[in-house]
Amino acid sequence: MDARDERISAFHDLHRSGCFVMPNPWDVGSARALEQLGFPALATTSAGVAWTLGLADNQISLEQSLDHLRAVAGAVRLPVNADFQDGFAADPEQVATNVGLAAATGIAGLSIEDSSGDPDDPLYDFDLAVERVRAARRAIDGSGTGVLLTGRSEGFVCGRPDIDETVRRLQAYAEAGADCLYAPRIESLDHVAAVVTAVAPKPVNLLINAPFITVAEAADLGVRRISVGGTLARTAWGGFLEAAKELADTGTVSRFVGLPNVDALFG
Repeated sequence: MDARDERISAFHDLHRSGCFVMPNPWDVGSARALEQLGFPALATTSAGVAWTLGLADNQISLEQSLDHLRAVAGAVRLPVNADFQDGFAADPEQVATNVGLAAATGIAGLSIEDSSGDPDDPLYDFDLAVERVRAARRAIDGSGTGVLLTGRSEGFVCGRPDIDETVRRLQAYAEAGADCLYAPRIESLDHVAAVVTAVAPKPVNLLINAPFITVAEAADLGVRRISVGGTLARTAWGGFLEAAKELADTGTVSRFVGLPNVDALFG
């Protein structure tokens, strides 16, 4: 078994029991720093990498995403889960093709979401959304990699916060072959519990991007995996922008104190 296969196997093992935190780096440096902090796995963030390129979330191209996945997965020894957005295609067959490309980058898992990007109709039609997950499953199986597939329902992200519809979609994605299920931006303990119960025994990923729950509380509800999306990247941007604004507005540098020795992380 090579190092890549070992990471994929380890990633599957993490989903079998307990609860683990999988934070989201936005570049190679942040990935290596998080690895040193002892996390068992990492996940990319489409928003975080887009911001490094001066773009808004969902504006990066397929090739930019693949390049980023290769860079991050190649920089750490940990399993890396890919935020693969909507598979960079609407058509299931094209999703399958793109998933095959992603599976070859060294990642251990990837997610496919059902957000269409159309503000007037922000979720893919139910049947199409299910077929897209099924196509991703076929592509992974055909690749022989064993990459773990997460099915994401984006209703609470894109203005359709209907827990019943979210559960319906997640159950269908589980039946279509998703190994893990994920509904980002649910922020009610009742909703978290409902999702966990609805898709059991398959594991659930919970996004914690606001202080509505702790890791321990999520574990008690049966959540298997926790990620933070672009929130660590936004935290870094927040500190940078505050310091830069002070420098621009007043010429003072009060925030240039107590800063970390970044060289020590990598030296």
